[in-house]
Amino acid sequence: MGDPMKVLVSDSLSKQGVDILRQAGFTVDVKTKMSKEELLSVIKDYDALIVRSGTKVTADVIAAAPRLKVIGRAGSGLDNVDSQAATRRGIVVMNTPGGNTVTTAEHTLSMICAMTRRIPQATASMKAGKWEKEKFMGVELYNKTLGIVGIGQIGGYLSKMAQGVSMNVIAYDPYLAPERAQRMGVKIVDLPELFRTADIISVHTPLTPETKSLIDAKAIAQMKPGVMIVNCARGGIINEPDLVEALKSKKVAAAAFDVFEDEPVKPDHPLLALENFTCTPHIGAATTEAQENVAVGIAEQIVDYFTKGIARGAVNMPSVPPDLLPRLQPYLTLAERSGLLLAQLYEGGLEQVTVEYNGEVASLSLAPLTVAVLKGLLMPILQDEVNFVNAPVLARERGIEVKEVKSADAGDFTSVIRVCVEAGKKTHRVAGTLHNKKESRVIEIDDFQVEIVPEGYMLLILNEDKPGAIGTVGQILGDQAINIARMQCSREAQGGRALLLLGLDGPPPASAIDKIRASKNILSVKLVKLS
Repeated sequence: MGDPMKVLVSDSLSKQGVDILRQAGFTVDVKTKMSKEELLSVIKDYDALIVRSGTKVTADVIAAAPRLKVIGRAGSGLDNVDSQAATRRGIVVMNTPGGNTVTTAEHTLSMICAMTRRIPQATASMKAGKWEKEKFMGVELYNKTLGIVGIGQIGGYLSKMAQGVSMNVIAYDPYLAPERAQRMGVKIVDLPELFRTADIISVHTPLTPETKSLIDAKAIAQMKPGVMIVNCARGGIINEPDLVEALKSKKVAAAAFDVFEDEPVKPDHPLLALENFTCTPHIGAATTEAQENVAVGIAEQIVDYFTKGIARGAVNMPSVPPDLLPRLQPYLTLAERSGLLLAQLYEGGLEQVTVEYNGEVASLSLAPLTVAVLKGLLMPILQDEVNFVNAPVLARERGIEVKEVKSADAGDFTSVIRVCVEAGKKTHRVAGTLHNKKESRVIEIDDFQVEIVPEGYMLLILNEDKPGAIGTVGQILGDQAINIARMQCSREAQGGRALLLLGLDGPPPASAIDKIRASKNILSVKLVKLS
């Protein structure tokens, strides 16, 4: 293996993880609480960097690390790692998303118990020398309805525990198939119904543009009087100023947070002044067992990568032998972009995915390509929780059936990857190929033949094939100073339906999309983001 690999551990890591690295013959330096300047000065000497949430691995840190081959996050979130900058440099980014599942779910249930029985307030009262039995009337969990927003690994484990204390569990998760939900004993509902019927609401989604302020004043207005709200997922999913007002008015009887939009929380944060608010300082994953799990997990993954060339837990590359990766890489990009495009087109619970490989691509190792499709399909809602390793597991947990079909015939193309999904009792498909054996092209969307570059922001507009539609759309975007980089129109038949595809230099405002949607002869409008 030549000179020993040098690993820098820049945040606190359980001793078991450090021992695994040293036993593999690596040189390990543990240097925690460094300033950014100190990190920039030392990172040039290391082949691998292990962080938790404290170290910010920005583009300039990556640029200062010519030897760096792996960044490992002992945990799930990658908000503090510039994965795009790492990918451009060919640096593998790994995480351990399953290591804190049980711990975070347990913390959520603990917060629910503390909130419903007012345990923190009663403790503070007693420590102040009081005995106020009448003041701390609680609420039973028995037969109450828990609404879980996002029932992935953590939400799923929470549902088991809640059922164990005789709660009824309902959930909103567009990726969970009805059959899987039935086996879990969970009723799948839409968000408005969850808001209307849940006694306690717990969120377990990543923070994305779609989930930011998912629970705001408008959502709270739909809820039962006296509802209780928990957030042990990501700060910003719940609009904090709106929650303050709802807690003051008692529309929301109580709330409990482990995460906040801005951390550490300032002492004068309005939520901290409210007696019906319970909080902890982002400690959902802070148990001895969880920290050992993620430390051992990331250490073993890094050892495997350097000694066997296997990238387990990688978020920016699949677990493929290094000698096969150059040939597979263009197809991996095409497969993931195809899944990502479909994920933003279909509606309803995803039930089945069929991936067809036609032509030369059918002779390659297909498992990583199917995983790339699944990662793209799951990415919009799961964000950093899904990677090339756990995408099949997450799909299986949601009851999504996955099929592969191979054929030597690709028609007029050398290779074609076609992805079909069954969702909400409808079928949608996307087909793609490679231009010059390396550049992705989408050649089919549902019943329309197209040729588009799947990147950046795109508007997909379904309209009646009548004069004026293209001009109207162009005028609306032009009025908003949104530049159209690419445009293509495809139609089923003259006078039938047409698909207008626009590649944009940036995202249009919601008001522009609403205006297009309301225009004459427009049937539907979808904004998708592909890179």
